[in-house]
Formats: sequence, C-alpha cells, structure tokens
Amino acid sequence: MKNKLLSFMLSGLTVLQLSVAQSKTGTTIGQFLLIEPSGKISAMGNAGVAIYDEALSSYYNPASLGYIATSGVQFSHNAWYADITHDYFSASLHVTDISSFAISISSLNSGEIAVRTVEQPMGTGEQYTVSDYSIGIGYGQKITDRFSAGIQVSYVQETIWHSALSVFSFNFGTLYKISDDGLMLGASISNFGARGRYNGRDLRIRYDFDATRNGDNSSLPAEIITDEFSLPIVFRVGLGYPVKIDENNEFHFVVDAFHPSDNSESVSFGGEYKFMNTLALRAGYQHLYQTDSELGLTLGGGILWDIANYVIHIDYSSNAHKRLGNTQRMTLGMEF
Repeated sequence: MKNKLLSFMLSGLTVLQLSVAQSKTGTTIGQFLLIEPSGKISAMGNAGVAIYDEALSSYYNPASLGYIATSGVQFSHNAWYADITHDYFSASLHVTDISSFAISISSLNSGEIAVRTVEQPMGTGEQYTVSDYSIGIGYGQKITDRFSAGIQVSYVQETIWHSALSVFSFNFGTLYKISDDGLMLGASISNFGARGRYNGRDLRIRYDFDATRNGDNSSLPAEIITDEFSLPIVFRVGLGYPVKIDENNEFHFVVDAFHPSDNSESVSFGGEYKFMNTLALRAGYQHLYQTDSELGLTLGGGILWDIANYVIHIDYSSNAHKRLGNTQRMTLGMEF
C-alpha cells in the first residue's frame, strides 16, 4: 500500500513538472508569508505538510495541531538576504487529547533604506523602511484516530514608508495517518483570502489636469488609486515516513509537492537522522522542477534536552539561494 501511494505521488509530480503554465511571479502581495519559519523543517527542504511534532508545524499544516501531544512555544530568527530580518513566534496549547490551539506572530523588517529620486540619485537625506507582519490564531482536532483537520485565521499587514494595506487570510489543512508504522499524508491550502490595495499619504500627489492650458490650477490635490492584489495562495500535499532502526537511531523522510498561485509547480524533499532523541542531522532540496528556481540544497541540525518536565531544543538550517547567497535560520523552542 505504501509503495503504491508513493509511486502514484511521484508519478503525479512528474506530470506536473512536464506541464507548461504561465508563471505569475511578482504579481501577489504578502511575499513574506512564504518565508518558512522552522529551523528544523527548513533544513529538510521545507517539506513540512506531513510533520506534526512542533508548534511551528502549524505554519505548514494547521491540521498538525490535532496530533501535537504537548504544549509548546517556539521563536525563530531568519537572517534573510539584503540585511532583511524575519522573525516568527508560535505557541501551541494542548487543550484535549485530540486538539490544540495555536497563536503565531510573523514579522519582517527591511531596516532603513535611503530615499533616492531621479533628481537626487545619491539620496535625499531621508530614510524609509518596509515592514510586514501577520497575527494568526489556529485550531486543529482529530476527527478520527487517524484523521485530523485544522484552520488558521490571520490578519496581514504590509507597510512601505507611509503607505499600507491589510487583509485577512485563511489556512486549511488535513492530516491522515495511512499506516500503523507512521506513514502520514498531509495537504494544506495557505494564504487564501481577500485582495488588498495600498493606501496612504505617499499616494497623494499634486496633479495638473490639463498641462496644455495656462492659467488654470496646475497643482490640484489628487490621490493615486492602486490595483488590488491577491495573496500568494499555496497548495501543498506530501508524505512523511519515520523509520526506526533501533532505540537510538531513527530516520524521518518527507516529500512535498507545491502548487502556488504565483509560480510554477515544484517538489521539495528531505530527511532527518536522529540519534538517541538528542542529536539530529538534516538535509534536503527545495523547489525542484520550479521554473527559474533560485533555491536548492538545505542543511542543518538540532539538539534536544529533556530537563525535568520540559523539553528544550535548538534547531539551525542553512538554505542555498543561487545568486543572493545562503539564508540562516535559528529556532529556539520549549515543550511542556
């Protein structure tokens, strides 16, 4: 059964990468929502739709909250390229044996950037920033002993200097345990929501209604109305399979297929080797078959300590970006 499912999935992925479709790269808002936060999962090729053992797994699939057996908090710092920073906080509360709530906060900041114009290409002396954030609340529950479902609602805001937009988004997911030895099938839809339009004082201008006439008011107050843009919707489906060698050695393999609204389809995969449930080594490859992909190899590791009734873990990952260099993620978490 497992071999048939895996063969069917890989065959479908081959068909996806052979199909030709127009890429809509750069046509959506909220691109910071696509920055995967987990130091663990990002080291495994960012293939996380079938993983459920940490609070940050709800980012990839809110249905994972139905399988999480403890409460926990995690903070992730991402040193993105071009001196951009991305931080993510997630907390899950285990309310019953079959359900959990979660809250997440995501923040991206560009730092100060010099304002340059055509007339003053060396800078006007002013500085501006780009800052984005989202706040989400999620819930997941087991429907049966093998199947769980989850939902997350988020408020998203983007700000560029003095102009901003805000929208609400929804994430949906399901997680199914195929076999008793731990083979998991997950699927999720992320960033489904309304379209957003920028507003703010940066869009207010002075306008000459008829530049060919003299004597009229050539400095009318006006405002630029921008188009509405959608969020980058992502559909994920994937498998996760743990292989326990003995009491001290365990492997975990994952593979995800991606169908985004603003890019071409792709496949990500990875694995984790865990020793004595304390030390973990991870590797993967992300967005294989994506048109003009700038991503590739992922590497990382983690350490876990069990102290009294608390479990503390630190995870690190390095993700390759072909032209812009590697990005580094560090995640600190505690379960209780």
